[in-house]
Amino acid sequence: MFAEGAKAQAKVEAKKAGKAVVKKAVKVAKRAPSAYNKHMKKELARLKKKHPKTPHATLFKKAAKSWKGSKKKKGGKK
Repeated sequence: MFAEGAKAQAKVEAKKAGKAVVKKAVKVAKRAPSAYNKHMKKELARLKKKHPKTPHATLFKKAAKSWKGSKKKKGGKK
């Protein structure tokens, strides 16, 4: 919401000054990582350390399967 207002304000100011609109990086609050994101980050790091030559896609699939059987899930299907 705040970012949208800041972008609109920047466009208005640029028009008044007769300048082209310059896209500026507007700081937007990031969401906190979900339980799944935290699990995947930790699990991928562990798997990469254990199997350094295995392709990322393969390790990602293993990490996702471990989430499926994990008890760390909150809500959703059981």
